[in-house]
Amino acid sequence: MPHDTISSTPRAANASAQALIGYYRFTDIFFEWHLALPNQADVSPLKALIAYNALVHAEHPLRKEGVNGIELYLGTFENGEMRLLFSSAQVEYLRYWLLNMGLTEKPIPLPASEYLIQPNDLITCSPNVYNDAAALKRAIRGIDKNNKRLRGTGTLLTARRFAFERTRTLWAARLGTWCALDFEAWDMDHTALTEFGWSLGRWVDGELVREDGHLIVKEHRMYTQHYVPNNREFYNFGESEVVTKNVFRQRIQDLINTHREAGPLFLVFHDNSQDVKYLKSDAVKAVDRLEYLLPDSPQTGEIYVVDTADLFCALEGDTSNNKRSLERVCRHLQIPTKFLHNAGNDAHYTLDAMIAMASGDPVDQQREQRWPKRTEDSKPKVEFRDWEEDSDFSDMEGVVGPPVEADDEF
Repeated sequence: MPHDTISSTPRAANASAQALIGYYRFTDIFFEWHLALPNQADVSPLKALIAYNALVHAEHPLRKEGVNGIELYLGTFENGEMRLLFSSAQVEYLRYWLLNMGLTEKPIPLPASEYLIQPNDLITCSPNVYNDAAALKRAIRGIDKNNKRLRGTGTLLTARRFAFERTRTLWAARLGTWCALDFEAWDMDHTALTEFGWSLGRWVDGELVREDGHLIVKEHRMYTQHYVPNNREFYNFGESEVVTKNVFRQRIQDLINTHREAGPLFLVFHDNSQDVKYLKSDAVKAVDRLEYLLPDSPQTGEIYVVDTADLFCALEGDTSNNKRSLERVCRHLQIPTKFLHNAGNDAHYTLDAMIAMASGDPVDQQREQRWPKRTEDSKPKVEFRDWEEDSDFSDMEGVVGPPVEADDEF
């Protein structure tokens, strides 16, 4: 790994940090950075600082206050490959920590700029916390294994197809607990959580058992939505519970901890980004680390993410970053819905959608079964008809059936 000579002094390093802000691959920092250092006396201090056991130690300089482990970043590229990352700020901090501790005579050089990953190179990038060296090693091996499977395909669709088939495999194995979650927040202030809903499935004596629930935050019950329907009071699957903010947080934490301790826990979302932020927020603090890659052998105590928006993209053959709404996905899967934007209802329908896809045939066979002869070899995406896409058309279909072409003799 070459280094940037312009960054070998504090002044130049600060200027470089302002100009180049992004991420470095964990493997580049771990395996390559020390090889490029011009001063061999600096090699051992750097290697000791970024060793697996050191990174997860409670007194490591990168440990954030209140975070139980080393916070790294999981980034996804457009071709579907994922990488574990250090932020450029973390790399800068390591250089000056070594200097301030007297372990190096001057700041060690930064990795060369071509190793820097810009934020716009990534489709998604989210923090992940690791507090155990074995878990960190396992995460890196899992990421590498998945990337090797995807190499040469070069499409986001390939990653989605892989996730679809892995979800089918694990669901068929009847492993762990599969729990769909959904939060609702006030649309004038997204930090004000108003609802939480869950719908889970687990196996008892070989039979699938479902459980649903819906919590309403007492302190925010009077908040009125301005841009989405106000369906807080219209829960379809039992009685809503009105609880204080403190009880709200504790109930969610207990739900997660109970089921992760009983076996692998699969959290099912529809477009997970916002709900994951809520789970990690100060208002909930239910998780600090999630696994976004489904492994061959899920481990008890680990939490894995399943996203029905991505599963449906795989099923319909969508290669873009556009994801369909839950309402649209359920309509195409022929799952009736009522009072969406109620967190409990949304969670229930999300799990229904996941089960519908995961319990079906392999992705290509299932696509053809659901929507026969809707794709072409050069265009893998299903071509839906107007009456399938438009809710107004769908409402009329229930009365008069799908539209038919006009008869020329009429």
